[in-house]
Amino acid sequence: MSALSRIAIVAAAAAFAAPLAAQDYSWKPDRPINIIVPWSAGGSTDQVTRVVAPILEEALGTEVVVVNQPGASGSTGTKAALDAPRDGYTWTANAIANNATYAVTGLIENTSIEDYHIYLHVANVPLVSVNADAPYQTFPELLDAMQNGSVTVGTAGVNSSGGMALAAIKESAEGDLAGARMITYDGGNPAVIAAASGEVQVTTQLAVEQTEMIRAGRLRALAVLSDTALEVEGIDPVPPITDFMPDFHVAADYFGVFIPVGAPQEVYDTVDQVWQDHVMNSEALKSYATDRGAVFAPSFGEGALEKAMPVVVSEACARVTRGEAVVDPSEIGIDCPAE
Repeated sequence: MSALSRIAIVAAAAAFAAPLAAQDYSWKPDRPINIIVPWSAGGSTDQVTRVVAPILEEALGTEVVVVNQPGASGSTGTKAALDAPRDGYTWTANAIANNATYAVTGLIENTSIEDYHIYLHVANVPLVSVNADAPYQTFPELLDAMQNGSVTVGTAGVNSSGGMALAAIKESAEGDLAGARMITYDGGNPAVIAAASGEVQVTTQLAVEQTEMIRAGRLRALAVLSDTALEVEGIDPVPPITDFMPDFHVAADYFGVFIPVGAPQEVYDTVDQVWQDHVMNSEALKSYATDRGAVFAPSFGEGALEKAMPVVVSEACARVTRGEAVVDPSEIGIDCPAE
C-alpha cells in the first residue's frame, strides 16, 4: 500500500470518528477554513495535516481545505498565512520550531511564535537513511564517507527538519564532515524520493516521510535522531544516534497547526475546545503516529508552548552557533543559554 493510500485511509477514519458538534461551540464558521501547508504534498507536515483536517472539519461543521504552498524552506506559505485577513479562516501548519525562528534566519521579518495560537499534535524524529544500493551499512561508515569523500544528502532545505538534522550532525561530529553536500527540494517527500531513486545518496528527513520507502526496501535506515531506538512495525529497529554520538543533543520536534493572532476571540476559544474534545484522544491520529513512526502528543495553548520551547530554543540558538542567524534570538524573546 502506498504512503498516500495509508494517509487517505487514516484521514477517512478520522472523518467518521468525530461526531458533528458545531452547535456545541461559540464560533460557527460560515465558509471553508484554509490550512496553508508551506511544503509540498506528501511530506511530514502535509501528511499529518490531512489526518487532522477531517477531525476539525467534522467538529466545526465546515470544510477544512489543506493548501500546499511550498517555497523558501516553508517561509513562502507561512508568510501568506500571516498576510491573510485575521478573521480565523486562514491557518498554517508546520514544525513549531520553524514558525518560531523564521525571523532569526531572515526568511520572514518581524515574526515570532507570539504571532500564533498554537495547536500541536505529534512529535517527529529525523532518520539518517541511505539509498538501498549505497555502500554504507552503518552510521559510522557514512560519517567516514562524509569526512573523507563526497556524499549527497537530500533535504527540504536548511530550515527543514532534515536540513537542521544534517547541521546538527555536522556540529556534533568529531571530524569535519565537509564531504556532506546538501541538495534541497521543495519538501520532505521529494527529498526522500530523491534518495530512494538514487538521485542523492542520503536523506535526513523525518521518519514519517521515510517509513514507506524503508518498508519497500528502497531506503536503509542507519540512525534515528533520538536517545531511544525507533521501533515501527515492518521495519528493523533503528539505533539511536546517541549510540554513536553520546553527547548529541535531542529535543522533541513538535508539529501542529497555528492560527495567526488577531481573529475574534471566539475562534480561539472554539478551536481550543475542539482540540480538547476531538484531537487529544483521536484514534485516527494515534494510528497515524504508530504506523509512521511519530509520537502522539497533542496539546494546545500555553501548555503546548511550554512543551515545545526546548526545540524552539535549540533550533534558534543553533542558528547563532552555525553563523546562520541574521537576527539575535533575544530580539524575538528566545534566550540562548550561556556557553
